[in-house]
Amino acid sequence: MRSGQIIQLRRRATGEVILARMRWCSSFLCRLRGLTWRAGLAPDEGLVLVEAKDSQLDAAIHMFFVFFPIAAIWLDSNGRVVDTRLARPWRPLYVARAPARYVVEAAPALLEKISVGEELDFAP
Repeated sequence: MRSGQIIQLRRRATGEVILARMRWCSSFLCRLRGLTWRAGLAPDEGLVLVEAKDSQLDAAIHMFFVFFPIAAIWLDSNGRVVDTRLARPWRPLYVARAPARYVVEAAPALLEKISVGEELDFAP
C-alpha cells in the first residue's frame, strides 16, 4: 500500500469492517504529522502509522498538538493487537507494552470494539 491511501480495518476472524476510512501512513512526513492540528475524527475514520519493523520505541506516539483524545491500538507485523490505550491530548509519550509495527489512531469508541490478542487486517 502507498502512503496516503485510504483503507479499511477488518476483523480477521469474521471480515467485519471495524473502521471504514483509514489513511495508511508509511512515509516519514505522514507519520510525523499524524493527527496533529486536526479538530477531531469521525467515528469511522482513522490513521495507521506504519513502521519498518516491530519495535516498542519506533511505534511510540506523542500527543503534542493533538487536541482530542484518541484510541491508540498497537499491532505486530502479523496483525495481532499487542496493546490498546486511550491517548489524551498533550501527553509526551505512549509506548506499547510489546513490540509493534502498526499504530492505529482513531476515535476513543474503537477501544470498546478491539481487545489485546485479537487479529486484524488492513484491506484496500
